[in-house]
Amino acid sequence: MPVTLKLVALSFLLSLFSVESLLADDSRNKPIDAKATKETKALYYNLRKIDRKHILFGHQHATEYGHGWAGDENRSDVKSVSGSHPAVVGVDFSGLSGRPAEAIEKTKTSLRKQITDTYNRGGVTTVAWHFSNPASKGGFYWVDSVSAPAVSMLIPGGSHHQHYKEILRTVGELANSVKGNDGTLAPVIFRPYHEFDGGWFWWGKPHCKRDDFTSLWRFTVSYLRDSLQVHNFIYAFSPDCLFKTEADYLDRYPGDEWVDLVGMDDYADFGRNGHYNVAAGIQKLKIVADYAQKSGKLAAFTETGLESIPDSTWWTNTLLKSLKAEKMRLAYVLVWRNDMRSATHFYAPYPGQASVPDFLRFYQDPYTWFEADLPNMYRRRWFF
Repeated sequence: MPVTLKLVALSFLLSLFSVESLLADDSRNKPIDAKATKETKALYYNLRKIDRKHILFGHQHATEYGHGWAGDENRSDVKSVSGSHPAVVGVDFSGLSGRPAEAIEKTKTSLRKQITDTYNRGGVTTVAWHFSNPASKGGFYWVDSVSAPAVSMLIPGGSHHQHYKEILRTVGELANSVKGNDGTLAPVIFRPYHEFDGGWFWWGKPHCKRDDFTSLWRFTVSYLRDSLQVHNFIYAFSPDCLFKTEADYLDRYPGDEWVDLVGMDDYADFGRNGHYNVAAGIQKLKIVADYAQKSGKLAAFTETGLESIPDSTWWTNTLLKSLKAEKMRLAYVLVWRNDMRSATHFYAPYPGQASVPDFLRFYQDPYTWFEADLPNMYRRRWFF
């Protein structure tokens, strides 16, 4: 065979292999909801493509309030420092239950605005749920002698199951109302029952059986998706950092068919109270990222941060180095909120804060993407 024909044949075979590889990758590159909206599927797909070379930076409650302010239009402390909002904005469903109807409606209005504003700008929303105990007083924390071990009460057959369905209907009503300017539903990354491996929340490991927890997770997903027709959620599973092995991490995992994204929350290894065990934190992140690749899931560093940021080079010397250490594929990293009143409870810099110069180096690194860096996340893209 002449050399030119050999080259043509080789090129053809390589193109076939490339297409087959893309199709094979695509077969697992979908949300667990077969009826997910086109935009939700696109977001999921694009996050899995982007994480090969980049990571999205996120901040909890970034556009709702910040250090010394609240409710300003199109403002965030991150934008005030860098010129761009974070790529991922965290909100919370905490106000959707356990309150008077009027207060819940007000919360829904606020959440609807936050989610749709982020969607209209092209950013990504992730939702935590500091869920006030529906079976007792005590709020979302576990309070000895006050809090009820409610997980077993919420699952099918439990004493508060019907009440839980009512709460989920409120969540579903909101989810099906967050329409952007283009008339489509805004996708969100929904992260219920986080940090369940600790004991500080009423859904924590010491307060419920493993099977009850996984039953609650599966019912929650099924009821929202199949009964309430919520098709714009990406479901995120995120324990705290109390695991050391993959088996530990998966101890209360409900199964691959019930989870889209695996993550972890870890403040303890990254400087909390002056304690650093960064090597351990990296190893835990690697366990999460490796499982995601093995199971065809997204992975993320769902919460971290250093309160008050006393280490002025934390962004590049601790966080960025950790994210890059093992060439892990992580869709996003999110730091916690900046309280509007507290002088010390903040996790992202604000103008004049000591870590601003280092944060700008973090911002300018090609690996980190902020909102201004994002392509259209809601239209499927083959290449980045």
